[in-house]
Amino acid sequence: MNQSFDLLQAPWIPCMQADGVPVEMGLRDTLAQAHNLRELHGESPLVTAALYRLLLAVLHRVFGPAGYAEWAGLWQARRWDPARLDAYLERWRSRFDLFDPQHPFYQAPDARVKPKPLNSLILDAAFGNKATLFDHHTDAEGITLSPAQSAWTLVTAQAFGLAGTLGSTMHFTDGSCARGILFLVEGETLFETLALNLLRYPDDGVMPHSSDDCPAWEMDDPFTPDRSHPRGYLDYLTWQSRRIMLLPEATQDGVVVRQMTLAPALRLSADVLDPMKHYRRDEKRGPLVLRFNEERALWRDSAALFRLSDEGYRAPRAFWWLAELIGQDCLPREQPRRYLALGMANDQARVDFYRSEHMPLPLDYLQNKELVDRLDDALRMAEDVRSQLWGAAYALATFLLSPHSDASTAHQPARKDLNNLTTQWAIERDYWSRLEVHFYRVLVTLPNDVEGTLADWRETLYRTAQAAFNRVASDLEHDPRNLKATVRARGQLVAGLREVLRD
Repeated sequence: MNQSFDLLQAPWIPCMQADGVPVEMGLRDTLAQAHNLRELHGESPLVTAALYRLLLAVLHRVFGPAGYAEWAGLWQARRWDPARLDAYLERWRSRFDLFDPQHPFYQAPDARVKPKPLNSLILDAAFGNKATLFDHHTDAEGITLSPAQSAWTLVTAQAFGLAGTLGSTMHFTDGSCARGILFLVEGETLFETLALNLLRYPDDGVMPHSSDDCPAWEMDDPFTPDRSHPRGYLDYLTWQSRRIMLLPEATQDGVVVRQMTLAPALRLSADVLDPMKHYRRDEKRGPLVLRFNEERALWRDSAALFRLSDEGYRAPRAFWWLAELIGQDCLPREQPRRYLALGMANDQARVDFYRSEHMPLPLDYLQNKELVDRLDDALRMAEDVRSQLWGAAYALATFLLSPHSDASTAHQPARKDLNNLTTQWAIERDYWSRLEVHFYRVLVTLPNDVEGTLADWRETLYRTAQAAFNRVASDLEHDPRNLKATVRARGQLVAGLREVLRD
């Protein structure tokens, strides 16, 4: 007996209502009711990102927009035209059935592989010799998913699948989203967020376009011809990096999925740049994508993100589009915006963590390069202060381990001992964490008062560095040796701060 799960009507897309209550909806209602919803709210940031890309692919196919006037008309309507949506979705209804016998959504069989548990389809699940912190499933035990869970897991796996090997002959490559941070401009509703990221289409500035560009579900065979460059933005947003085939089972509690087949599929060329990502150009290595780093908060790269006209950077395309819309008077300049950053950090085939961050996006930065330069000045000051703080911490450790180390003939402590002690203090991490909220204030107030904001920022940096140092010093035993080391190191810090924070 054939199973069926209609992705257009059956609830499976996790959303947040305007009142903050979570709800699952079918694809059709998610778009038709987007003006009444706050946002997508997946089980993880990866699910959220993959679903945003899926919805944007549908909207681009239905609405374009070809230019500013078309986009402004969509924005002013304040909702997606349900008649145009329904006409398109009805045409392709069978392709949005998760278990359709001819064209199951986002799936394809592969005779080379045998059925296996779903574990390897879920990035944070355990499988084979890959252990995870929060999951204790085994290959023998496996995972059981409902059709709704299977649907968003499938979409996420196609986008975020990681490179690896299957046996000795099959090699997986990364999905289109696997490396780097995805950036989306946020609105007050799901409709606004989708509209603000609905770029001009087609547009070779976003991605080179051919006349046969279309989303994967419109292709009878998404893998023919075999290619490493997408036909266009729609092909890219729905890129099929794996041949996945879900194997549904009928149980007393309804249809479930416990097994699948999985094999490599399209291999994306490394020179394809994602319009949702930020790149820095390196003379030797070419474009380098911005990634999440456990040791570096994203706000520290704010100035780089806003450099739309700098040849050394390639900003997220939605930021460019937002600036163009403001310049064409399609959007008010005064209304504040935010951006959403989604992605993961990984080591080869292991996910270290994934993250979602909401950040302010004052529109002045997209229009004023000099303002971005001043924001960069503020960030450089913070880095200079960090350097002085690290030097003071290193001096403190040196004097604690060898009180007379400043004498020319004195014994110097081993570098390993110094590193162990300074690592234990984690003084830089404390410093950056204390600064984060203050920087958001700088980001918002700088456009209206450059000199006053930077003066306040200097004072904040001075106090924050002192507080981070004092936290370490206060934990030391109060004996003459430690007090002497603290006085020397603090004196070095104060002198260094005065030097780097001179106006």
